[in-house]
Amino acid sequence: MKIAILTPTFSHYSGIDRVVQQQALDYSRKGHEVAVFALEGDIKPKNFSLNLLGMPKSLFLQRLYRLFFFLDFVKIKNAAENLKDYDIAISHQYPMNLIASKAKKDCNIKYIYHNHGIGYDYLFGSIFEKLYMKLFGYFTRLSLRNADSAFSVSKFLRNELMRETGIKSKVLYNKINPRYKKKLDGSKIRKWLGIKNNEKLLFFIGRLSPHKNVHALLNIFELVNEKMPNTKLLIVGKPTFRGYFRKLKEMAGSNVIFKESIEDRDLPCYYAACDLYVTASLWEGFNLPIAEAQACGKRVVAFNIGSHPEVVKNGILVEKGSTSKFAEAVIKLLSKR
Repeated sequence: MKIAILTPTFSHYSGIDRVVQQQALDYSRKGHEVAVFALEGDIKPKNFSLNLLGMPKSLFLQRLYRLFFFLDFVKIKNAAENLKDYDIAISHQYPMNLIASKAKKDCNIKYIYHNHGIGYDYLFGSIFEKLYMKLFGYFTRLSLRNADSAFSVSKFLRNELMRETGIKSKVLYNKINPRYKKKLDGSKIRKWLGIKNNEKLLFFIGRLSPHKNVHALLNIFELVNEKMPNTKLLIVGKPTFRGYFRKLKEMAGSNVIFKESIEDRDLPCYYAACDLYVTASLWEGFNLPIAEAQACGKRVVAFNIGSHPEVVKNGILVEKGSTSKFAEAVIKLLSKR
């Protein structure tokens, strides 16, 4: 069978893109011919092909281009035409749904939507960001009207999709790559980061976006540092909102380490290097890093939101928005080590 997997980006910094990569590998190992189609990407394909369609280089223009992708009639038509020999098109996110939808109409290809959800617009800061997310959700719903079937990565998202669109979906939890495992050596990463033997390391990886609530994580870390000054926080993520990233840098104290990117091959060892994985995110459809961290034997502290009750198996879920209780949970788990 020939399977096309569509995703806006195909980069290591995105949890969704790592899910796409794993899906492509799994299908190819089963003997299927697999191709990933993306607007941009830096993941090197292995046992599947990668087709980059292109988009603007500027981060601001990228966001506008993705939102109003439906205006690029030529690219949508050409991309859909390239899918004519495929049996299935699996789309992981708008605006790639538009290509899958067009391919179904013109080439009679089965269109499957893989639902990762969309963050609530009210969680974003500026009026522009709120409007952007509201429109993103609206265009996503329109692009699903002729989908043949849908999968959601959590029960939470299954219920959200049903509530918002009336579309039924089956739950398909994200598969964790076996390279994330216990007893990995994180000592080289700790040494490279300058973490001393008597210091604790908290770790967060993800998009530096307002709904990830990284600013609250910095406030939480400040409370932790008051009680445990020998603790450091490593934040790894692409600054998708530059203004927000500047705010984070201004807030951060000397014990906070920022890395915009790391080598993907080293990510399991980053989990191994930390003492605790932390996320203050206020919306998650699944939260792949939590699952990866736990696979590496690490405990987690997170807010009790979205899919977290389904995903967090080794750690503490904290009442949403309570930074003081979050800090207490972190201190409690660090003190047990």
